[in-house]
Amino acid sequence: MKIYTKKGDEGQTSLIGGTRVPKHHLRVEAYGTIDELNVCIGLILDQQMHEDLRNVLRTIQDRLFTVGAALASDPERSKMSIPDLVDADVKQLEDAMDAMDAELAPLQNFILPGGHITVSYCHLARVVCRRAERIVTHLAENEHVEPIILIYLNRLSDYLFVAARKIAHDLGIDEVAWRPRG
Repeated sequence: MKIYTKKGDEGQTSLIGGTRVPKHHLRVEAYGTIDELNVCIGLILDQQMHEDLRNVLRTIQDRLFTVGAALASDPERSKMSIPDLVDADVKQLEDAMDAMDAELAPLQNFILPGGHITVSYCHLARVVCRRAERIVTHLAENEHVEPIILIYLNRLSDYLFVAARKIAHDLGIDEVAWRPRG
């Protein structure tokens, strides 16, 4: 099987279900940004970290494929069975955040991203997740999107922020508080 099909050479692609849409279609933008987010998670996973964090990130990558498949499907025409996100997926993120937060000093200020490459990758993933969330909310205004996808993305960006803080803590990296001029 060849990777290239030449079917997209004129700027169109097929959704699951067969519907052809322009490659700039909002649905394509949504699942493309989820793919980009998954790459960012892969960058984080390429770093040294605690095994508990690694396991959660691997699960997140799997769930992002689920989200991508749901977004790549034509809600009117697709007959393909696609795995669903479930409430337990959101709860896993919440539980992981609670566990990490228990080891962190309370957040007193906004913090500036950076200090270590792994911390920066977490912040990069966080902002890509926020962009994905913005695109998916826009899509949901016009087409059907399962509400749990929006909930999951919202929680995931929070998780990535807490993960950045936890990694900085584990590495002994001081967080840099944002101190506005004034």
